[in-house]
Amino acid sequence: MVSKFVLAQKLNRMKNQNFSTTLLVEATPQQVFEAINNVRGWWSENIDGQTDQLQSIFSYHFQDVHRCKMQITTLIPAQKIVWHVLDNHFNFTKAKKEWIGSDIIFTISEKEGGALLEFTHRGLLPTDECYQICHESWTNYIQNSLKNLILRGTGDPTPAETLE
Repeated sequence: MVSKFVLAQKLNRMKNQNFSTTLLVEATPQQVFEAINNVRGWWSENIDGQTDQLQSIFSYHFQDVHRCKMQITTLIPAQKIVWHVLDNHFNFTKAKKEWIGSDIIFTISEKEGGALLEFTHRGLLPTDECYQICHESWTNYIQNSLKNLILRGTGDPTPAETLE
């Protein structure tokens, strides 16, 4: 028989497997909130739709490699943003449902004279085919591009695709 304590430990480990990263910056929580909502300024210029209004839906695409559709389900100024993944397609995975139904969560708090951003992609797990590349990509976008947008006013998003 499994004790409640052992079961709680297992559940905590499972819960903590979602991809997450944190960022501490010398900025206000409101500045971080505004930068996150400027999705074209740090993630990709290949975004269609509004990225700063509650319940709005926006789409992202990168060539024929990745497409997804997000809905903003939480938008609390200077505190929290949640994107719910409505649809997703990777051309490099066998599993066609990865990301679908997951949540991308930005939690912002005041910390040590600056702002702490806790980024979690709830539903992106180490067992997912895309985990390694998604881990590397999210880490780069949050730790480098978003950080630069917050601190310098310019991020390093994926450039807009051009028709040739």
